[in-house]
Amino acid sequence: MENLSQASTVETVTCPFCGLLCDDLSVDRDSSGNLNVIENGCAKSITFFGRPVVTPSPRIAGKPVELKAAIAKAAEILGAAKQPLFSGLGTEVYGMRAVMNLAESTNATLDHMNSNGFMRNIQVVQNSGWLITTLTEVKNRMDLLVIVGTDIVSIFPRFFEREVWNKETMYGQDTSKREIVYLGGRDLDTSAGISPDGRKPEVLPCDMDKLPDVVSALRAIVLGKKLHATEVAGIAVADLEKLAQRMKAAKYSVTTWAAGTLAFPQAELTVQNVTELVKVLNKDTRAAGLPLGGIEGDMNANQVCTWISGYPMRTSYARSFPEHDSYHFSTDRQLSSNEADALFWVSSFNPDRTPPATNIPTVVFAHAQMKLEKEPEVFIPVGLPGADHRGIAFRSDNVVSLPLQQLRNSTLPTLAEVFSAIELTITNSALVASEDK
Repeated sequence: MENLSQASTVETVTCPFCGLLCDDLSVDRDSSGNLNVIENGCAKSITFFGRPVVTPSPRIAGKPVELKAAIAKAAEILGAAKQPLFSGLGTEVYGMRAVMNLAESTNATLDHMNSNGFMRNIQVVQNSGWLITTLTEVKNRMDLLVIVGTDIVSIFPRFFEREVWNKETMYGQDTSKREIVYLGGRDLDTSAGISPDGRKPEVLPCDMDKLPDVVSALRAIVLGKKLHATEVAGIAVADLEKLAQRMKAAKYSVTTWAAGTLAFPQAELTVQNVTELVKVLNKDTRAAGLPLGGIEGDMNANQVCTWISGYPMRTSYARSFPEHDSYHFSTDRQLSSNEADALFWVSSFNPDRTPPATNIPTVVFAHAQMKLEKEPEVFIPVGLPGADHRGIAFRSDNVVSLPLQQLRNSTLPTLAEVFSAIELTITNSALVASEDK
């Protein structure tokens, strides 16, 4: 059994900081538990693992306390709440299962910190369905990649290295011949789209708020419609027609987008135009969509919520059974309408994802290095999944879950342990109250 207190190098480490879940990292550990990525890292993974070890005490109103006291106070706040909101939800699978258990027993509402973007995809699935692919299929079969509204590398730094310009495929494809097209967005970093043999990608730029017009026009062209305009949002219709022909001629085209970057009104309609375009292409060739997600554990939260409640994120147990509503159960609305009367915020991966400003009682379960402008009623530092404790995480394409290793010893509790302890405290308090009667 490995001694986690000794300096060592750990191989085949999985990084949970983005949806790629790169599982080929090598990480050095010193005798104090500090970690340093030495192979196959990106800027995000180096930051994720490289933060120095700190083990602050839990706090109540800013004052250090024992963990037991912090758990008791959190249970007291939750027990007094009539409509608690569990949000943030930046955790792995085991942590999210504990969140779900507590939510169900306390009639809480659930929403992830990334749901404003994530729901754009969910609404399309609910409304019209879609035809999407996996990262493995992209890696082994794709010959044309159309990237809508993102550069990908700002969210998935190693995407091109692992999924596009990979040196080996299952079917002997020469990946250096793959074609890349960026559609929409200005000032994108398109350097990753340059092929190994030096071919530059095609870039059809436009302002992001005009992207809906461009995607609608492209879909119309793929459908065989004739556009009378000569340009759309500064992109020549002739160029869109050429792109449509390339997509029709491809053996396996993939159109990808990151819903979180589509920050304009009714962005779900643009996602739907993309997915409907893909359906049309499949009448004559093979094509698929690839939604990009998995930041801050949003795939973990949504998967667990769905298999336990039957619904995706933005589900509430307020009426003692699960209800889903993408509008009414959003964090923004619950707080702005004063419907929520207690906020339980979870962010175990990223100390920069702090809770929204609110005047209601707030309990924060977070990365030990989180700095807060306003001290919450309770702050409980929890272990970092994939470093301080083991876990499970879902990849961006939702078809693969990977184990997260424990890389060092830590005195910090896991989120699952803390939430389970809160649930037990509330249950015991209820039993004592019933016996007193």
